[in-house]
Amino acid sequence: MEVNKNNFRELIKKKDFRTLKVSLNQMNNVQLAKIIEEMSPTEEIIMYRLLDRRLSKEVFKHLSTNKKKEVIKGLLENDLKLSNLINDIEPDDRTAFFEELPKDVTESLLQLLTEEEREIAVKLLGYPKDSIGRLMTPEYIAMKAEDSIADTLLYIRKNGKDSETLNVIYAVDQDWKLIGDVRIKSLLLASPEQTIGEIMERDFIALNPKEDQEIAVKVFKDYDRVALPVIDESGKLIGITTFDDIMDIEEEESTEDFHKFGAFQSAVSNPLNARIFNLYKQRILWLLALVFMNIFSGTAIASFEDVLQATVSLVFFLPLLIDSGGNAGAQSATLMIRSLAMGDVKLADWYKLIFKELLVSLLLGVTMALGVSLVASFRAPEIVMVVAATMVLIVMTGSVIGMLLPFIFTKFKLDPATASAPLITSISDICGVLIYFSIASWYLGF
Repeated sequence: MEVNKNNFRELIKKKDFRTLKVSLNQMNNVQLAKIIEEMSPTEEIIMYRLLDRRLSKEVFKHLSTNKKKEVIKGLLENDLKLSNLINDIEPDDRTAFFEELPKDVTESLLQLLTEEEREIAVKLLGYPKDSIGRLMTPEYIAMKAEDSIADTLLYIRKNGKDSETLNVIYAVDQDWKLIGDVRIKSLLLASPEQTIGEIMERDFIALNPKEDQEIAVKVFKDYDRVALPVIDESGKLIGITTFDDIMDIEEEESTEDFHKFGAFQSAVSNPLNARIFNLYKQRILWLLALVFMNIFSGTAIASFEDVLQATVSLVFFLPLLIDSGGNAGAQSATLMIRSLAMGDVKLADWYKLIFKELLVSLLLGVTMALGVSLVASFRAPEIVMVVAATMVLIVMTGSVIGMLLPFIFTKFKLDPATASAPLITSISDICGVLIYFSIASWYLGF
């Protein structure tokens, strides 16, 4: 890989474009995409302009969003090359890319499409953001139930190269309503005289184009399919969604949830490529909000100033106890967010889980209390009981907060991942301070 990259740079420097073109077009598309990712904007455009039409389409599919934007920007001066590329990209991949572009750039690129491709692109972009309609492609094979296997195979040989997948053939009636599907294995093993209607499976699974993409991810997992049809309200087949698109969506959703749990505004692209201001903007709002939330912790501590002055050793255990509550809450929240996302638990299951969480957190709290009591017996034996009791209650409180917050967010139609670790930690901190000093005040007689 490194040798090829250096060779390409040397050929560009010498302006030996004939040799460079031959070398590029003999490479694997994935390998070539990885090399282009490491090239400068000038180098990548020179290389891209030398790719043949088929390879340029395949390489583009494997580039990062930022690289795709650089390529489009660099090809704007070459309308033919850019037009060929935009028209050749699969409709679902093109839609996903257009979503990332400013509106004016998308409108300019739409003008480069043929009338047929522009109609497809506008239709797909017309579906709601993050809907299944944005994922689907109209490139599939559909046959009538009365068509023979021989005619179907002949049709596939003629038109199959334009289909997103040939693993499943769809059966439709005269009004193009979906009535069944045929696996490619069944098609190949069938007699040429048989019809599609004789071998098709009528118990098919279909998606609604207006539903959220997360539903498609779940359906693909539940039914273990490589492709699923998309039908409108009347049952008419309007497209298909394939497994590779679903994998991309699941990765994006997981990344988004991970960033939300870390208190980012939204998912962040590669930090190496992201602008400093964009990284700042994604993080500052939550951090400022949490700063003001933590003022309550300071206020709570100030209200117990007399207790602190009388028993200074309480300060030593404050960070340890507070952090334990936040950590327990983050653990519990992680488990609940993942379970809600995977569909393992539903909103109505919260009351079944809270009793179990109380028992688990009680066991955790008692175990941790034994450990901290051992430390306190050497450092401050006069507050061993305070520290032990506080540890149990703080861990239980943090765990319950961490368990309930995702359910509360879900109840109000918010992403449960918004119940971020910093948010849970801040709430647990406030509760922990109040619990700790309230027990200390009672036990020490204040």
